[in-house]
Amino acid sequence: MLAAVLLPHERPARLPGAEAGVLAFPDQRSVSRAAEARLAEAVGLAASIGLTIVHSAAFPLRTRRPSTLLGEGQVEAAKLAIEENKVGVVVVDAALTPVQQRNLERAWGCKVIDRTGLILEIFGERARTREGSLQVELAHLEYQRTRLVRSWTHLERQRGGFGFLGGPGESQIEIDRRLIGERIVKLKKELEQVRRTRGLHRAARTRVPFPVVALVGYTNAGKSTLFNALTGAGVYAQDQLFATLDPTMRAIRLPSGRTVILSDTVGFISDLPTQLIEAFRATLEEVAAADIILHVRDVAHPDTSSQRSDVLGVLHEMASGENPTLDEHWMGRTIEVLNKADLLGGIADVPGTDASAIAVSALTGEGLDILRAALDARLAANMVTLDYALPPSDGARIAWLYQHGEVLAREDADDCIRLTVRLSPADRARFEQA
Repeated sequence: MLAAVLLPHERPARLPGAEAGVLAFPDQRSVSRAAEARLAEAVGLAASIGLTIVHSAAFPLRTRRPSTLLGEGQVEAAKLAIEENKVGVVVVDAALTPVQQRNLERAWGCKVIDRTGLILEIFGERARTREGSLQVELAHLEYQRTRLVRSWTHLERQRGGFGFLGGPGESQIEIDRRLIGERIVKLKKELEQVRRTRGLHRAARTRVPFPVVALVGYTNAGKSTLFNALTGAGVYAQDQLFATLDPTMRAIRLPSGRTVILSDTVGFISDLPTQLIEAFRATLEEVAAADIILHVRDVAHPDTSSQRSDVLGVLHEMASGENPTLDEHWMGRTIEVLNKADLLGGIADVPGTDASAIAVSALTGEGLDILRAALDARLAANMVTLDYALPPSDGARIAWLYQHGEVLAREDADDCIRLTVRLSPADRARFEQA
């Protein structure tokens, strides 16, 4: 159990305009992730929005105090570090209640951000599209609605009525809560329109059907780098947490000649705020509609097993509840991609690879041919092999079979062209009914 971890030799130079931060990680016995790995991840989260971490500490937490979460001695120890480093922002890597956040701010005399608030700040900074901005704003308002208790004294003043309708009126806190509620209703309507638009796009793809392959995984597992390596696209990819938020889709060609659509989605993280899971529902529905799910893992990360559990936990949550967005058979169409094999010496040095777990290096390209072949094999497993005899003049239908199926054999005769082709059941029905 860690009592404290100081980073005097790793302390970075302060960035211009960046706030210095103390990062307190309550080391709870119930947390399965190693304390060192969790602390390093929290430091990375804070650094990704420009906070310079000048001190970090992991506190053993036996019980959660309702008033401050931490014990009195731990609060005092953190206060000494705050005063010594003249810190303006403290990041607590845990979910704080509004009361705990307010009490810690009073005790430390500075701004306090919990894990949920920190992730929301990152998402707010990284959202680029209209859809991403809507989702982040909704999550932020849902979070802030419970934090109005932290507001300052102006929220305690009453606004009186007018004339005979006088009286106590609405307090400022009630007005703020009402305005936030109205904005949330409006955002949910706009996001519902986003969901309908995405549904129309998916319906259009089924009319000109290409299988969809969705990338999911822990943040910074290398999804965007793998996406670029497979598609040749220039999607933003950096060695930082939540480098990309907005989903991107590109068509790729497999060795069989089959075309599939590859979709890059938002990364997951441990203790992902429930507000974000709900707000990004429209984005995550791309995963639900996918024919194959590629679970990308950073196999070189010391905490890769815990990261895997966190991602699977979110996917299981999507498949449960009253309105599940993921069907119960999603595990059967999932392939694990063990990325960053180059950090272990190559794909031959990655343990646990089999038909359902493929080692690759998106950076060097090693193993990508095996991954493409695995996608082909998985798609072909649900296909049927058929023989058709078509007149040579029916070039449109012959071209359709080449475009949507896998032509295994062809025999040209004077009166007909015989094709042995592998098709999905949906494409077979579509071809034979045309």
